[in-house]
Amino acid sequence: MPYDPTSLSNLDEVKTTHIHLDLAVDFAAKTLTGSAELDVEAIADNVSKVVLDTSFIDIRSVSVDGQALKHTLEKRHEKYGSALTIELGHSLSKGHTAKLVIGYATTEECTACQWLEPSQTVGKKHPYLFTQCQAIHARSLVPCQDSPSIKLTYSANITAPLRAVMSAVATGEEKQANGATTYKFQQKTRMPSYLIALAVGNLEGREIGPRSTVWTEPEVIEAAAWEFVDTEKFIRTGEEFLTPYDWGRYDLLVLPASFPYGGMENPCLTFVTPSLLAGDRSLVDVVAHEIAHSWMGNLVTTENWEHFWLNEGFTVFVERKILGHMQGKEHSEFSAIIGHKALVESVDLYGKDHPFTALRPCLRGEDPDDAFSSVPYEKGFNMLYYLEKQLGGEKVFDPYVRAHVQEFAGRSINTDDWKAFLYSFMEKHHGQEKVDILNKVDWEAWLSGTGMPPVENKFDDTLAKECNCLCKKWDQSRHEAKPQEFTPQDLENFSSTQRVVFLERVSELAPLPHSHLDLMDELYNLTTVRNCEIKFRWQMICLAADYEKIYPEVAAFASTMGRMKFCRPLLRSLYLAKNGSELARNTFLKHKSFYHPIAATMIAKDLGLSNVNVHSEMEPSHVFAAQLLDALPEPEMAEIQRRQSDMSVSIQKASASLSALNEFSAAKWAVLHPKFEAHTRAIKELQADLDYVFRRIRAMKTKLNLPNLDDDDEEEEE
Repeated sequence: MPYDPTSLSNLDEVKTTHIHLDLAVDFAAKTLTGSAELDVEAIADNVSKVVLDTSFIDIRSVSVDGQALKHTLEKRHEKYGSALTIELGHSLSKGHTAKLVIGYATTEECTACQWLEPSQTVGKKHPYLFTQCQAIHARSLVPCQDSPSIKLTYSANITAPLRAVMSAVATGEEKQANGATTYKFQQKTRMPSYLIALAVGNLEGREIGPRSTVWTEPEVIEAAAWEFVDTEKFIRTGEEFLTPYDWGRYDLLVLPASFPYGGMENPCLTFVTPSLLAGDRSLVDVVAHEIAHSWMGNLVTTENWEHFWLNEGFTVFVERKILGHMQGKEHSEFSAIIGHKALVESVDLYGKDHPFTALRPCLRGEDPDDAFSSVPYEKGFNMLYYLEKQLGGEKVFDPYVRAHVQEFAGRSINTDDWKAFLYSFMEKHHGQEKVDILNKVDWEAWLSGTGMPPVENKFDDTLAKECNCLCKKWDQSRHEAKPQEFTPQDLENFSSTQRVVFLERVSELAPLPHSHLDLMDELYNLTTVRNCEIKFRWQMICLAADYEKIYPEVAAFASTMGRMKFCRPLLRSLYLAKNGSELARNTFLKHKSFYHPIAATMIAKDLGLSNVNVHSEMEPSHVFAAQLLDALPEPEMAEIQRRQSDMSVSIQKASASLSALNEFSAAKWAVLHPKFEAHTRAIKELQADLDYVFRRIRAMKTKLNLPNLDDDDEEEEE
């Protein structure tokens, strides 16, 4: 039976096989209004109700065959939304089906949708809508069984004033009398609900391959088409390594800057961040990652978010295989070195004992977004890389990875399913020798252990050596007043990725003197660089050194780039930097409508602003406070800032202590919870046994005509 601690639906009784959406886009009201038709099938007998996940959805009607059904929207769960319980009016036997028609509208609190004003787009003339449903936000877009354990097909008719695109194949358009157009879509390959995706805006498409179109605003179509021209090569390499591409189209949508991720692997239409438009094709590795998802995650899907590494760890592994085939193995190994640094940062951020640093964390009662980090990506990759080396290298492991896709395509699996097939494949094709190797793996440490992986893999550092050497020279010069050995030519022959690694190595040092940061920027032009990966790492180096010259640049970058990889750590680090907390908070509060609701919620938590309503404009109290501070004389303002700084330090210390306590409690609960459940089960079983014994005693008394005890005596005996 499917298990998903983050879904409120009755996954053990019914499954959804198809959803048809008929929705109208209203930019003025910022809502989607219409209906969803759900084909559901009973997977148990005597099913009398269907329970669906919803979140902030206005349910207007529920019917079957035109007959209204009784339905109840349950009390809202803080993290998982409101269960919609639908009474079928009769019982379904296993294998029998029903078509539910639900009339509904999204609301302004829909966490899947981001509605952009024209001023927030590149063209500045038209509004824009895009959705982001991973991990559990599809339930705010459509009533559904919002769990990756449910795989379904879907179709849609979207009526909109601007072009609509979806994670499906377009099947036609129909002009309406009011000037709008109904765009029709069909997705015939089964997929989980979190991959339903929609975007509506002033979009232009440009063919970049035999099965690929890049979509974006007209103002950047040329740059996008040039940047992603090699997309077909990535797809073909993935097919050669794995199996034929199963989704028909592979289009790309370059979104506005508020998109919170680097990319989102929506089938047929990958969403990507405009931060990839570096002008030199140096950042298109993200496309390799999203294409790898076409097999790992989209075809073979995690059963629930506790096994998210099956999506992301495998995808990173395949992504680096694609890069290795196209660019050479030293490049894929170089990518692994960069990934290792990201893993270290995530573990440091959570703390090495935090449950979220386990490859298979417990998410009961947790929001999956809170567990989002590099851990499932890079720790998962490192385990697969380790297994490949232990089992005999690519000749043994590459056929296994292909067989993994063939075995599980179209299914949702958990870690036990994966492990069982790994053992069976190795035994079948390579005998007991490989099974013996697998038996020596410390599975508990890899899967359940917190912190860094139990084994540190060694990667080819050919491309990293020059980066390390230059970093070491800067470190050794830190006590010189003005070093003379550095020139602009230091980075002349470095690739963009090598520049990133050089800066990462510098970030691992104790902060350099401000005079050295001045010189580094003067020689290497790091503040004005266009490449977002380089810009981000340079700004993080400066923030770690309390280099206040960079603060305005950080605020500008973090308020115009909504990709969480960049804006979250930048604002968090600015908040913790000397004299930076006020600027960090004010930057967020001023621009919070720019961020996607997922990103805004996470940033608010980072900055201690969890009570801020991320769906509203700036609160009047904040506006009044800003106006009041502007009117104060400088001496009073300086004193307020001094006291605020002292308070900020105290708050940060208290927050750190509270965080440590929470982490300790969470870790202890993760250990004690299974034991508590086992004891509870044992007590219930004992109670059941006692109840049976007392029933038998009462039956024997009756049979032997023994006197009955009065009720009080009987209760006392029990």
